[in-house]
Amino acid sequence: MKVVTAAVLIKAGKCLIAKRPNNDSLAGLWELPGGKIELGESPETCLKREIMEELCIEVDVGQFFGGSIYHYDRGTINLQAYITTWVTGELKLLFHDELAWVDNTTIDDYIYAPADIPIIEKVRLHLCMTMDILKP
Repeated sequence: MKVVTAAVLIKAGKCLIAKRPNNDSLAGLWELPGGKIELGESPETCLKREIMEELCIEVDVGQFFGGSIYHYDRGTINLQAYITTWVTGELKLLFHDELAWVDNTTIDDYIYAPADIPIIEKVRLHLCMTMDILKP
């Protein structure tokens, strides 16, 4: 089983999602950005490294947000998502084909990688609760 990290990066009531590249087995599907943990690496260190490699930004990794285990034909993924905070840098597409900022009204407009779906549903609830808190 591969352990993979994912960033729940929320800014101004929106969450960042990324579209898998055309040369990928999950081409065209959307996901929370992140990647595979390397030998001896903590999930937090992995996520910081992966976000820098894929998006060219530095993030702080906060609390664990949620997990998902999915059995793909090529193997099982244990996806571990963490709340992240954008610290510095300018977003650049170094791996994905597209990026999008989604809120609770647009999050369902995308088709997600199967492992991401349970976490995306939790993100939707989080964004809904955040919007309720912000209402006067």
